[in-house]
Amino acid sequence: MTMRILVSRTTTLPDPIKLARFLRAPELGPKVLFFTGGTALKALSRRIIDYTHNSIHLITPFDSGGSSAKLRAAFDMPAVGDLRNRLMALADRTVKGAPETYELFACRLPRDAAPQALRERLESMLRGDDELVARVPDPMRKIIRTHLRFFVERMPEGFDLRGASIGNLILTGGYFNYDRNIDPVIYLFSKLVEARGQVRPVVNNPLHLVAELEDGSVLMGQHLLTGKETQPISVPVKRIFLTEHADDPQPTEVAIPDKTASLIAGADLICYPIGSFYTSLVANLLPRGVGESVAANRCPKVYIPNLGTDPEQRGMTLPDQVRTLLDYLERGCAKAPSHESLLNFLLVDTRHGSYGPASDLDQIRSYGLTVIDAPLVTDRSAPYLDEERVLEYLLSLV
Repeated sequence: MTMRILVSRTTTLPDPIKLARFLRAPELGPKVLFFTGGTALKALSRRIIDYTHNSIHLITPFDSGGSSAKLRAAFDMPAVGDLRNRLMALADRTVKGAPETYELFACRLPRDAAPQALRERLESMLRGDDELVARVPDPMRKIIRTHLRFFVERMPEGFDLRGASIGNLILTGGYFNYDRNIDPVIYLFSKLVEARGQVRPVVNNPLHLVAELEDGSVLMGQHLLTGKETQPISVPVKRIFLTEHADDPQPTEVAIPDKTASLIAGADLICYPIGSFYTSLVANLLPRGVGESVAANRCPKVYIPNLGTDPEQRGMTLPDQVRTLLDYLERGCAKAPSHESLLNFLLVDTRHGSYGPASDLDQIRSYGLTVIDAPLVTDRSAPYLDEERVLEYLLSLV
């Protein structure tokens, strides 16, 4: 019989003995769970596989820009681009067949090619003649061609293939192969690239992200909030919510699947990491059950805020960010939880990093958080966080 108990202890930050143990046997490493999305965590994800093969990445499937936007508009499906990116970051490129698969999934069709040329390139991949496909060993090559065929057979007439990610197209084909179920596709994709970690969307529903700004205006779609494809927002965000219909942005309530709840409950450490504040982080906290699952797990919970300027955080101080995280987490709980059950630590480098408007760390401590002010920015990484330093402190808290 197994049981779970709470053990209180002190720890050294960073803890060289613990880190050496993880490096020696990453297959036995801790279950560090990240609420994340986008590309901000790519470098850290590539490095964490040296310490643990058991990290968990809950990804927002609400992207409405780039290649994912075309697929979502055509097929009414969750966004798969960020899922693909994270699987690529966790891929083990030393395993036979994985580097070739990685290269294929990372391939994008040219943005300036004629539609007929793009269609011919896709047909060449289907036949297995294309060089990128031909290099992938069987049976992976057959699986990839099968999934790509499922996509091509359902591709609408006139579908714009310019800039399309081949990995996204393969994932989309698999989505239809498994009756619009994304979980088995991600599982198979993970095996194909030998991903050293677990990746899944926080929910499987094809929902859209909506932002209401302080001036009353409403932005329909994640891409309008990030400032990457449009002008950055000029006024602060009042709230964000999910909606089922892009043409009628009414709030939709959705609950996390039991599997997601189990992953949160079983994590050894929960991290709210760097990344676009609302579209990559807070969006993950919107589904019902996230806050409750976090509160039920007595593991350490750490917030790592962004350095520099995130367009989504207009006018926000560090205490504002912490308060916002707590607010959205609390909304996912049936009963009001303590702050300490949702968030314990703030990991920052106030000496070498810039966190926007002047922030009162004592106010953050009043929420019950321990502030870890550590040298996270190095000469190598400046003005950004050094992923190695971040991992040394983060993993030492496990």
